[in-house]
Amino acid sequence: MKGTMGSFVISLAIFAVPAVAQHPTAPRPSPHVEKPRQEVGGGYIPQHGPLEHRPLPKGGQADHPGHPLAPHVDAHDGRWYGHTDAHDSHYHLDHPWEHGHFPYAIGRDHVWRLAGGGPARFWFGGFYFSVAPYDVQYCDGWLWDSDDIILYPDPDHPGWYLAYDVRLGVYVHVEYLGT
Repeated sequence: MKGTMGSFVISLAIFAVPAVAQHPTAPRPSPHVEKPRQEVGGGYIPQHGPLEHRPLPKGGQADHPGHPLAPHVDAHDGRWYGHTDAHDSHYHLDHPWEHGHFPYAIGRDHVWRLAGGGPARFWFGGFYFSVAPYDVQYCDGWLWDSDDIILYPDPDHPGWYLAYDVRLGVYVHVEYLGT
């Protein structure tokens, strides 16, 4: 019996070694190393809309490394980059609020999931919007059937809202088209 038991124990030891080798203990992160936070997007939600005019840099350069060449919000300090002043003719509407105002609350506490469409006409919750023609270039990475957006008032351009894409951290001017 002792011989059989000994052979059994040795067999277990031989077969257990490869199993341990296949599943090494995962390295543990140092408690002093912080996980880097994304510069833009990644679920960051700004506290408020733009407070001041802050254009994008000219010459095709990003304002900071890791930032897109599109209107965006910096996830570290909440600054809105790429928002133009009230005199920008690209956002002039002859009939501001032609289709009325969006009837629900807007801002950081009101996240909406896109349900379809594209820049010319998209929707969520039975409400329809259109991206400003000048901004279409900035929403080419949007997922029109699943991205979360937040609407903020545009303080400088009557008739427009700013639709902020939570995943990407970029925003565009949008006009409310009604229900």
